[in-house]
Amino acid sequence: MGVRNANLEVLLSHYDIFDDDFVEDPFSVFDRIRESECPIAHTDLHGGSWMPTRHSDIVSMAQSPEIFTSREVGVIGQSAESREGAYGGVRVPPIDSDPPEHHIHRRAILPTFAPKTVMKYESITRDLCNSLIDGFIENGTADAASDYAQRIPVRVISMILGVPFEMEDEFVEWVRGVLELGLLDPEVGMENRMKIITFFMEQIEDRRANPREDDLITDLMNLEIDGEPASDMFVLGSCNLMLIAGIDTTWSAIGASLWHLAGRADHRAQLRENPDIWISAVEELLRAYAPVTMARIVDHDTEFEGCPMSAGDRILMTFPAANRDPRVFENPDEVVLDREHNRHVAFGAGIHRCAGSNLARLELRVALQVWMERIPEFELIDPDDVTWKGGQVRGPRKCMVKF
Repeated sequence: MGVRNANLEVLLSHYDIFDDDFVEDPFSVFDRIRESECPIAHTDLHGGSWMPTRHSDIVSMAQSPEIFTSREVGVIGQSAESREGAYGGVRVPPIDSDPPEHHIHRRAILPTFAPKTVMKYESITRDLCNSLIDGFIENGTADAASDYAQRIPVRVISMILGVPFEMEDEFVEWVRGVLELGLLDPEVGMENRMKIITFFMEQIEDRRANPREDDLITDLMNLEIDGEPASDMFVLGSCNLMLIAGIDTTWSAIGASLWHLAGRADHRAQLRENPDIWISAVEELLRAYAPVTMARIVDHDTEFEGCPMSAGDRILMTFPAANRDPRVFENPDEVVLDREHNRHVAFGAGIHRCAGSNLARLELRVALQVWMERIPEFELIDPDDVTWKGGQVRGPRKCMVKF
């Protein structure tokens, strides 16, 4: 489509979240749609979808699971046959479960991501970040995306799950195969989903034969849900969720934040001179560069803000658009590291708000702090050479910097 040159009528009826221009700069598209007379666009592309752009609409939809269900959360739909073949009946609770099951599923995993629980990973994450920087700091250049950002969450998740670090490259390949390449190529998506499920099935069987302590897979297998042992399907789904939702999302947030800081000497100086703003800075970077768009499915024919929606329609929950709404955020396109009022929805809203947000925040903060401690001054080698991927998760995939 070429969104840079598209007129508003085209954007309202023919947007394409995979268009290169859109991926590089979705915010200008969101702005044009949000300020139009029809702030909820629709397209027939990629199986069809609606795209709300106002903070209030997106939050309202997220808080109405009885209308906008989570039985499918991918931005592109699959046929029932493909979906069954890809997952083998395995879901990814609690993201794709609705009440009342959702409350049970979420309650089961929340202790794993409680603030006090995730704090025990801070020193390990800090050591990991330092070891990664040790590997390239003498070069004077690095790919902030693939050499650093991409490596952090995959290793943290591996540690939590109790699976080998040596699987790192395979995990990255599988996740990209599902959330990136697989979105437009169902065969690739199915192949990588099955690799993930097969791997975790083997891990479950290994733990039955060789019991372990203190890893998430073991903890999940020992869970009781409503007085019954957690099923293998629940354990598989939760592990699947950890890998899919816990890696690409966080590395995209880290990569986008480093991309931003590489271009803003004033913000680098502000962080060095005012370390007390780190918490607000992390929240602001999450707001400005929220990586995730989820989907909802309309449960029954309805009308929302004048838009007639049919049962089965797909809704794109564009959290990045909500986070740039001027009705909620003053100067929304400006990154204000010490912003005081920041009701962002980078982690979603409503009952499906990201259960792993505490861990993601920790990884983002530590990754940025360690980088700034070790490499306080850096810049992009060539801003035009940075590449972004989008769709379900948006973030830089190549981001060469010099220091």
